[in-house]
Amino acid sequence: VSEGQRKIIKRCWERWKERVHPVLADLRISVVHNDANDHNVIIKPHGFFEASGFGLVDFGDMVHTYTLSELAIGAAYACLDKPDPLQTAASIVKGYHQVFPLTEIETQVLFECMVMRLCMSVVNAARQKQEMPENEYLTISEQFAWRTLGRLEQIPVGLPQVVFRASAGLPPHPHKHHVEAWLRTHLAESIVPPELSDKTSLVFDFGVGGTDLGTEDVVLDPEKQATYLFGKMKQENREYGLGRHGEVRGMYHQDVFKFTGTQGPQWRALHLGIDIYAQPGCPVFAPFDGIVYGVQNNDGPLDYGPTVILEHRMEDTQDSFYTLYGHLGTGSIDSLGDGTRIQAGEQIGAIGDTRENGGWPPHLHFQVMVDMLGYEGTFPGVVHASESTIWLGICPDPSLIIDVPIESNEIPSMAATRKDRDQFLSPSLSLAYRKPLKILRSAGQYLYDDQGRRYLDCVNNVAHVGHANPKIVAVAANQMRVLNTNTRYLHDNIVEYAARLTARLPPPLQICFFVNSGSEANDLALRLAQTHTSAKDIIVLEGAYHGNLSSLIEISPYKFNGPGGEGPPAHVHVVPTPDVYRGLYRQHEKNPGSLYADKVREEIEHIQAKNVPLCAFVAEPLMGVAGQLILPENFLIESFEAVRGAGGVCIADEVQIGFGRVGTHFWGFETQGCIPDIVTMGKPIGNGHPLGAVVTTPEIAESFLTGMEYFNTFGGNPVSCAVGKAVLEVIEEQRLQERAHQLGTKLLREIQVLKGKHELIGDVRGMGFFLGIELVLDRDTLEPAPEHAKYIVERMKDFGILLSTDGPYHNVIKIKPPMVITEEDLQFLCDTLDQVLQDSVLQLRCPTI
Repeated sequence: VSEGQRKIIKRCWERWKERVHPVLADLRISVVHNDANDHNVIIKPHGFFEASGFGLVDFGDMVHTYTLSELAIGAAYACLDKPDPLQTAASIVKGYHQVFPLTEIETQVLFECMVMRLCMSVVNAARQKQEMPENEYLTISEQFAWRTLGRLEQIPVGLPQVVFRASAGLPPHPHKHHVEAWLRTHLAESIVPPELSDKTSLVFDFGVGGTDLGTEDVVLDPEKQATYLFGKMKQENREYGLGRHGEVRGMYHQDVFKFTGTQGPQWRALHLGIDIYAQPGCPVFAPFDGIVYGVQNNDGPLDYGPTVILEHRMEDTQDSFYTLYGHLGTGSIDSLGDGTRIQAGEQIGAIGDTRENGGWPPHLHFQVMVDMLGYEGTFPGVVHASESTIWLGICPDPSLIIDVPIESNEIPSMAATRKDRDQFLSPSLSLAYRKPLKILRSAGQYLYDDQGRRYLDCVNNVAHVGHANPKIVAVAANQMRVLNTNTRYLHDNIVEYAARLTARLPPPLQICFFVNSGSEANDLALRLAQTHTSAKDIIVLEGAYHGNLSSLIEISPYKFNGPGGEGPPAHVHVVPTPDVYRGLYRQHEKNPGSLYADKVREEIEHIQAKNVPLCAFVAEPLMGVAGQLILPENFLIESFEAVRGAGGVCIADEVQIGFGRVGTHFWGFETQGCIPDIVTMGKPIGNGHPLGAVVTTPEIAESFLTGMEYFNTFGGNPVSCAVGKAVLEVIEEQRLQERAHQLGTKLLREIQVLKGKHELIGDVRGMGFFLGIELVLDRDTLEPAPEHAKYIVERMKDFGILLSTDGPYHNVIKIKPPMVITEEDLQFLCDTLDQVLQDSVLQLRCPTI
């Protein structure tokens, strides 16, 4: 044992003697197992997602002792080597208290008892290594215990008790209500001049879904943020801007996150103070008499910039509370020192500028604490929203002091929103994930939930050039301010957009129809084909999906052969999916593309044998819901040739894959070296704006002139066309197609490496930012692993990465991120996937649910 380790044991022992020994007589006593650790618990799994305790072993350590020892021992072992041991222990406390309620004294000393158990563990291990060095089992937990002791020692002395009280459903701090009552009955001096009021102040909404955050580039740039916020204040003729207490914010995601082990990363999001935005140099005054508890005259560990904390004594009980003033000017607090007496109304500092206040726009962070919890010189001002009960139980609302009514912007809870959804929306409208997400904000490749947690979106191919892309947002807003009408009037946006779009397509694809979605586009494509050929029979690929209109359900085997489906109508003819991994013809076959094209030719012969004309063949050039399939070489070009030879029309459904996603080409059909007669577009075309398009040849467009007018109220409106143009411009300006090719190729290689490490991965395929990972239980039989895929997707969500599954067996994990995703993001994806694939639940291959 090193000298440093000896000092840890000594400090823990002294703390135990100080806090636990005096109250031992007040603790309950009973018989306890005395060794509740994961090696002594038998777990019975119920599928992938649930398990229950089945039994205990090793009763040789049972003793008659303090009842709290059982919980302390179990919590101590549960904490071993966890990134956040205190929160791990809190979850144990919560479950224990629900079955066997803790006493007040037990919540006070539990933490020290946990620590002492780990101290005993490492001391015993040290002795046993000397006595029986060959017995490795006796020291099995030693290294984990030492690491955990080091982490537990860093926790402020008063924090564990409030955490455990909150976990047990008790008020985190018994004095909070008394402090609030005192503040309501005592007049405070103004903190800034002139006095704050609802007439001099503008309340900002910085909530995750709030509108006062500005665009992403504003949030990330302090100078832009200051210009934006102070501009709003000037516009409203207000001296101050106020940021709310207890607000879950979306502005801290550039902050270093806390990694919480099995639950992945969390960002600080819950604001514990009130912000007062004012010009740099604005003086800051003490609201009450007090003494300086701490001065932090630098950036500090919690990113406040220069900070002052005052202690105030309540005369009725002589208990204290504290006020914190963050983001002050560096030179404004030079005269203060610990213990300095401050009178109410006395200046204690001034608001700093961006360069000296921690890199934030000029403002004062003002916060109240009922207890310092052992923190010295500073205190958390923004914490994880999952810990709101704890921290809001320590930090009352400072508006009790500044006396400005600030209306709460609290949003409905997840449960409330879910209840309303169940009441007003159809249950056929499904939700993603076992524990659904409530998403309130987005930026680029990220989504933010109602707790301010950031998720890497690796599946949303709709937000093609990034969620809330600033250029797209500005273009849409600017055009909306001027005009949004229909195509019965001339407007340059629609013709300019049509010219830009068709310039990206090979001749003779040059006539555009604009609609509102990919489904509308595919429906219109069918009408065009039927009118041009005077026929109705159509050939589709098994496993294909083309939209949710009735006409499209009829040609989507994914739907009509799935749950609730009724099979294909007589005019729809299904040919095998060109799947070279598990399909009819596989990779080892010579020219499988031609073999699959033979199936199209055979179906054409069957149709012609009935003396029925062929209308069309429709296909996704890369298949999405069928399992992220890359079609074999020659399949489309030969199929198109056969279809045209029979008088049919060839339709390429690019709704999922167009606009550079495949990397090597702008359109999926180009990867097959063919040109369709009709191309349909949706999803990425408007970056989430309701926009779709059909582009066809002049000949087919001419056939559609039957005398029946085609009109779409919103299709081709000026706003949609402005957005469509902007999407094309962003793709070009940011070279997103090239990005998809370069980073997508690298990602494909990285996942191939994972395939070499994990037998569960049967196949990895894709192009650009369109990839699929097929999971199998056996690489020879190709038995699909849908429950494993579902589990992996859920666990990746826990770690902050959003994925989904596809394929006829729901065993293919699909990766289709926004095109602005970075190399660092993709490395995070691969590293996390590697970690999840090593999960013991997957290794055990639990039975299906």
